[in-house]
Amino acid sequence: MASITTSGAHRGATVPPSPTARVGGGKRIRRGSARTFWLFAGPFLAGLGIFVYVPVGWSLYLSLFQAQNTVTPTKFVGLANYMDILTQGPFTDSLWTFTVFAVIVVPLTYVLALALALLVHRIRVARAFFRSVFFIPTACSYVVASMIWKLSIFNGVRFGLANTVLGWFGIDPIAWIGTVSPPWYWMVLVTVRLWLQLGFYMILFLAALQEIPRELYEAAWTDGARPGWQTFRHITLPQLRTTSVAVLLLLLIAAYQAFDEFYNLLPNTPYARPPLVYLYYTALGQGQDFGHGSAGALVLSALITIVTLVQGRIFGFGKADS
Repeated sequence: MASITTSGAHRGATVPPSPTARVGGGKRIRRGSARTFWLFAGPFLAGLGIFVYVPVGWSLYLSLFQAQNTVTPTKFVGLANYMDILTQGPFTDSLWTFTVFAVIVVPLTYVLALALALLVHRIRVARAFFRSVFFIPTACSYVVASMIWKLSIFNGVRFGLANTVLGWFGIDPIAWIGTVSPPWYWMVLVTVRLWLQLGFYMILFLAALQEIPRELYEAAWTDGARPGWQTFRHITLPQLRTTSVAVLLLLLIAAYQAFDEFYNLLPNTPYARPPLVYLYYTALGQGQDFGHGSAGALVLSALITIVTLVQGRIFGFGKADS
């Protein structure tokens, strides 16, 4: 009887797995996790290598050669292409064009997007409707919007929308795009960019506003702070610090990459050509100078990286809010 009871107790007890079984199971789990990782990340990494790193490496190769009308050059010129684009006028002029564009667009977009987000955040009725209305232009193509601005709103004729409004105040029609002095084309370029991107950054600010605890405002009101500028300055704006830095970084990078509106509104003009438009005409124009075009593209990429890192360093991007 004792032997039977003992064997029954052993059958009912839980036997711990052996160390060998635990090691084998851990290896199987790790192999399964690795397969899952490569299954999901593999296509992305392959696309990143094929469509990003390989072209960048090939651009670096072309920038060291005299490559006109060919992508398999044989004449090595070293850093001559870089010296040419940095000392000659067109590329540096395009950087000045970008600077003017960024100085106008970045602050305007930041202020207007934040203002729209504050207004929509305060609305208690049909908030989803207003979010959609302001965000819809983001889905519009830059090319389509540029054509509408050029052919309908700022077309320069008397019956264009902008000149019709000016006519109500007795102002003569303005040739918006063809006039260099004064440079009215900046009005066209800036307004189309604002219309296209305001909604996106408004949504970012709106999401950040919804994450601010209401207890902070209630504590401020209890301490005597007035609703409005005081609470915005001392509570809302500091709480939006991380989002503000991210928005400024995205706006600056987007300004560097401006192409569609300039290309479609000002076709191959000697003025107001940002870097990407200049590089497009250099590499894909009649000369097809891939050497200088590649050098300019790499210089522009380096500038974007440096400016982004410096701006992130100044504003403390990635640091926790104090």
